[in-house]
Amino acid sequence: MGLYSQIIFPRIIDWRMSAEDMTKIRRELLAGVSGRVFELGFGTGLNLPHYSTEVTSLVTADPNPGMMKSAQQRIAASPIEVDCRVLSAEALPFEDASFDAVVCTWTLCSIPDAERALAQCHRVLRPGGRFYFVEHGLADDPKVQRFQARLNPLWRILADGCNLNRNIRELIQDSHFRFETLENYYLSGSSKFSAYMYQGVAVKG
Repeated sequence: MGLYSQIIFPRIIDWRMSAEDMTKIRRELLAGVSGRVFELGFGTGLNLPHYSTEVTSLVTADPNPGMMKSAQQRIAASPIEVDCRVLSAEALPFEDASFDAVVCTWTLCSIPDAERALAQCHRVLRPGGRFYFVEHGLADDPKVQRFQARLNPLWRILADGCNLNRNIRELIQDSHFRFETLENYYLSGSSKFSAYMYQGVAVKG
């Protein structure tokens, strides 16, 4: 990883993802999370203040050490025990069925092998455990979809590997999760090509 990925991009992402619209989504999504939790794509720790006291421990993974460095202040301020790991989502070093919940926020877009990462999430989640997610991805409008496809090669460079047009619904379904809730909407105030959201909870059968 170069200077942009480890130093510049974490600051950009922390600024953008700290916006009030994003914070509201985090607050709503994470209100029901409890028990032993694994968070995939911890980033700069923006989810941390929104976990309730029902979370007994939190294990996190992010491949970018620059993100982890930016998260230290939030970790120090949190009453939750946090175990941060710098590692890839595609090969998690945890035992099967070792977590009550998995959290993934605006992360699946940038994982090189999202299918493999989701298979790992399914493996480490206990039967009946919940997968909490909010992601941007493939829009519901064919015109927007075509624009996403044209822009995606450049966007991946500018946004450090982020993809605009992954079908999040299909990715999660194909990983043997059952949707408990799923909402699709455009985030207001943002360009449609990057603002189509998939938000919900899926259950491991």
